[in-house]
Amino acid sequence: MLRGVYAGSFDPPTNGHLWMIERGARMFDQLVVAIGESPEKSCMFSIAERNKMLSEISKGHKNIKITSFENELLINYARSINAKYILRGIRSYKDYEYEKAIREVNEDLDKDILTIYLLPSYDVANISSSLVKGLIGSRGWEKAVRKYVPKCVYEELVKKSRK
Repeated sequence: MLRGVYAGSFDPPTNGHLWMIERGARMFDQLVVAIGESPEKSCMFSIAERNKMLSEISKGHKNIKITSFENELLINYARSINAKYILRGIRSYKDYEYEKAIREVNEDLDKDILTIYLLPSYDVANISSSLVKGLIGSRGWEKAVRKYVPKCVYEELVKKSRK
């Protein structure tokens, strides 16, 4: 079985994440979408909330499993679930430099796990969770954000902003 892992904070999941998930689901027998939790990162949504949103946006794919891991190197997590592939997206030259360095460290730690990069299409290439969160609160943010996230995520962002 070809198992890949696509990991991120997904705080919140964006249309860029959805693009990666849909392509990953075509590439692997099983795609594990893993929510990474880091103690130094402050998140808008809990792991349970992100899990719910990711489950909703990927419900059309039977070969996707949503999980989470905390305070662990992705390469070690991939090994623990018997994933032979790590799926990553590269949106820019800056992403490339960062991802290249991480891949080199991962290869030093486990030569049997291959990192595969996808270049997202133009319409989602510059969308990030940070960009989305940065828009929230400004006048008219709802219209701007709606374009960058799946419907269920947009609804959760509106609810969260009203609290």
